[in-house]
Amino acid sequence: MAVTPGDILKYEFLEELGLSQNQLGRDINVPAPHINMIVKGSRKISALMALKLGKYFGTTPQFWMNL
Repeated sequence: MAVTPGDILKYEFLEELGLSQNQLGRDINVPAPHINMIVKGSRKISALMALKLGKYFGTTPQFWMNL
């Protein structure tokens, strides 16, 4: 089974930091359902989302785009 960007977001970032999808959405000014759809694998990470996630988590946008 392939690891998705949503898996990385959920397990390596949200769970590790004790963040909820709702809190992340509020913090980066994105609707929580968008975060949930990424986690579920039904939404891809856009360039804008990669920028926001990179800034928030201290990674690069390329990290998110390459997943």
